[in-house]
Amino acid sequence: MDLTFIVMWLGFILAAYSVVGNDVIQTLGTFLTSNEKTQKWYVLWGFASIILLAALTYGYFQDDISYGRLAKFQMPEVYPWYYLLPPIVLLLITRSGIPVSTTFMILTLFSLSGIPSDITSLLSNTFDTGTKLGGMIQKSIMGYIVSFVSALVIYVAISRLTEKRFIDSKITPAGQKFWMVAQWFTTGFLWFQWLTQDLANIYIYLRGGNDLSTLGFFFSVAVLLALLAYIFYMRGGAVQEVVRQKSNTADIRSATFIDLIYGIILYIFKYNYLGLFEAELPMSTTWVFIGLLAGREIGMQVNLHKKVNLSVARMIFADLGKVFFGLIVSVVLVFIIKLLAG
Repeated sequence: MDLTFIVMWLGFILAAYSVVGNDVIQTLGTFLTSNEKTQKWYVLWGFASIILLAALTYGYFQDDISYGRLAKFQMPEVYPWYYLLPPIVLLLITRSGIPVSTTFMILTLFSLSGIPSDITSLLSNTFDTGTKLGGMIQKSIMGYIVSFVSALVIYVAISRLTEKRFIDSKITPAGQKFWMVAQWFTTGFLWFQWLTQDLANIYIYLRGGNDLSTLGFFFSVAVLLALLAYIFYMRGGAVQEVVRQKSNTADIRSATFIDLIYGIILYIFKYNYLGLFEAELPMSTTWVFIGLLAGREIGMQVNLHKKVNLSVARMIFADLGKVFFGLIVSVVLVFIIKLLAG
């Protein structure tokens, strides 16, 4: 019995739920944290939904909802049952509050033809930039390094003028209005950059949205909007704690700087301004986000306290350990599925 249609749509829904609960919070986490006391959840959801609709509609009419991120992936004709395993595992990990890469967990599933069946060759494959898996891993690690170093340098340079002032002085009503506009602009920019990177992780189950009927498109949009509403209503869920633990992220002024830097880094990788990896090659935005928060935290500690507290160092290594854990689970899962596929 061919279960392709059922697996495609069930995989899409599971992947959408997992990605919304994991990656979306990393992108909109500071937006939620810094606005949750002044704005209703449905106002924030409405703002994010407008940008989501714009990105989806434009991609659909361009016949490429994935924005070129799936150009190197060959979509299978038949979807076996085990194609549901990655989003299910991802869902379980996300509910425990561990930020993991949906890119590794889901997209490598659609690279099975180029992945070896023995563990030794598979491990060497992960370090080969000539393969999709190895290329995605190394591009993501580079994303972590670039975001970490950028945030470290920036916050060492500016945190006395910005973060210390933000911590010491309460924002005025006039300042609140200015920073709200500034943050919503930077969040909109970041959100769109993220969507054009990570929609591929969801729509790969629908073959990148290619040949998707109008009814199918509207149904997929309705699923994403409903899931986004749920995560806003729940104030982010378990993964949101990764944001809340960091210094002063509830301050809308600090959140504005985080969103702006994050958006610029994603933009740089999206258009390959560093010239190191192909622009179309997907990458883990999770690694970029974790690197950004780590660099920011260390930069602030060095500038404001002249040292890095042991608790901060532990938190940073814990976050890094979580994303490495996700990578290991992804590789093991791909190997298991490769064995199941025969």
